[in-house]
Amino acid sequence: MGKNNANLVNQTSGKVEYYTPPEWTDAARQALGTIELDPASCATANDNVKAVRFFTKHDDGLAQPWTAATLWMNHPFHRGEKACPMPHTKCRKKTCIDRGHHIDHAIPSNDDWISKLLAEYQAGNVKEAIIITFANTSESWFKKLLPFPQCMPNKRVHYYKPDGSLDKNCTKGSAITYLGPNLDTFAAVFSRLGTIKIEYKKGQA
Repeated sequence: MGKNNANLVNQTSGKVEYYTPPEWTDAARQALGTIELDPASCATANDNVKAVRFFTKHDDGLAQPWTAATLWMNHPFHRGEKACPMPHTKCRKKTCIDRGHHIDHAIPSNDDWISKLLAEYQAGNVKEAIIITFANTSESWFKKLLPFPQCMPNKRVHYYKPDGSLDKNCTKGSAITYLGPNLDTFAAVFSRLGTIKIEYKKGQA
């Protein structure tokens, strides 16, 4: 019998609190020098990230300005969902039936987080960033990252749960994307952990 979808780490599980193993956050700090901002975090996650500043879900990181020389992000992975209508008896969402409760506030999507990061970077507010996501290569939000250098890990990345245990039910591979001017440094650090790919441009040597 297959595993219940709620026990799997993916964007349909309904669970978004998964923290990055230190192997990857340590590499990010080595590549960036320091992590000034993590816009989607909590105190527990920051034990590994060690960002100078971080936004929690109570801060609503998407509503905050992201101004930082260096940024790390492992955003809550979700396809996004609108808030349930009020009263909840009017709600007919299958998702609510499956999980057994309704939501009063919209859940941001992967595209919301990626679009916010790219907008802040392109505006010059974020100078350098490293983000870890699932390698969902067919998704529109992931395609926005393809022009940037990426590390494809040599192994499946499994994430930590809030209770400190390692969840080994991750259903997808991950990708680490780099935004910034120091590609050589990023590649030197992350090539020890995976394969570095960059976008091909016609006429390149």
